[in-house]
Amino acid sequence: MADTPESTLSQPSTMPPHSEHIVLLHGLSRTPRSMGALQRALQNERYTVHNLGYDSRHHPIPVLAEHVAREIGSRTAGATTVHMVTHSMGGILVRQMEATQPLATLGRVVMLSPPNHGSEVVDRIGHTWIFDQVNGPAGKQLGTAPESFVNQLGPVQFECGVITGDRSINWINSCMIPGPNDGKVSVERARVDGMSAFKVIHATHSFIMSNRKVIADVVSFLKTGEMKVS
Repeated sequence: MADTPESTLSQPSTMPPHSEHIVLLHGLSRTPRSMGALQRALQNERYTVHNLGYDSRHHPIPVLAEHVAREIGSRTAGATTVHMVTHSMGGILVRQMEATQPLATLGRVVMLSPPNHGSEVVDRIGHTWIFDQVNGPAGKQLGTAPESFVNQLGPVQFECGVITGDRSINWINSCMIPGPNDGKVSVERARVDGMSAFKVIHATHSFIMSNRKVIADVVSFLKTGEMKVS
């Protein structure tokens, strides 16, 4: 499930204060740098943006979610509304946070390529030493079995838009995944009950958050609750 690791950083916005804040959450084995294009685009829309980093490779999802929830609370104390844009496992952290310690000011959430019902890649190779070294305990929680962590979270209870891809640059992973997929997650397993919008883009898992059409859809959903018509 991992993408190429990057140096850790966490970038608060340098824009003037805005009552609507946006929190960006990267995916498994990534860093805030991977969300840089989204951060710049949202700052250009005059939002206050918090591009958070978290140690995705060394803790299970509940521990990560608790840490991220504390960080969000401290950074967005003055916000009237907090929207979130997530990539991959970042969306699972939001679902876990909302299941255990809901954010009173939560607005809209956009999930990019989320493994909402897991990934067959984890089913096939999640038991291996190399998978564990690269992805850690959280990665092992992203399987597709009915009893897996992600499949116990239930429907979302917030306004949520999901954008996922149907292009892959990892043919080995794609051979493990039935149907259209982005190299990590199938189109069908990105869906989640309760979502209010769903869109498939010709993009890969690793780079969907930098896709210009995706960024335009993110901005549109955060502002209106709807995505652009393709």
